[in-house]
Amino acid sequence: KDTRPEDLLAAIRIVAAGDALLTPSITRRLIAEFAQRPQPPTARGEELTRLTEREREVLLQVAAGLSNSEIARQLFVGVTTVKTHVSRLLTKLGARDRAQLVVAAYEFGAVLPGTGSLPPGSSSS
Repeated sequence: KDTRPEDLLAAIRIVAAGDALLTPSITRRLIAEFAQRPQPPTARGEELTRLTEREREVLLQVAAGLSNSEIARQLFVGVTTVKTHVSRLLTKLGARDRAQLVVAAYEFGAVLPGTGSLPPGSSSS
């Protein structure tokens, strides 16, 4: 009800193109819920070693709930480049959508619950 018409049209185009749509507000709520869980992230860092530095940066931004456009602005790249990185992340981490990427980022220890930051000793840029 409270979505602007241009945002609704953009969402329809995204879904029609075959992409999944998860609004940043829902992603942020998912992150908040997952971060409140008591179990620590599993140390499955081997999956992260297959990622390029840029893919790790994009994963961190996805885990923070940013959209492709927001990530592109943050990293000074095009939206198409971000989409390519997200697609590669989905493949490399065996995730079917962005929500699973967020879960994977926490499970693999790419980000620390409640902080949105990389664990100590991880490179970030």
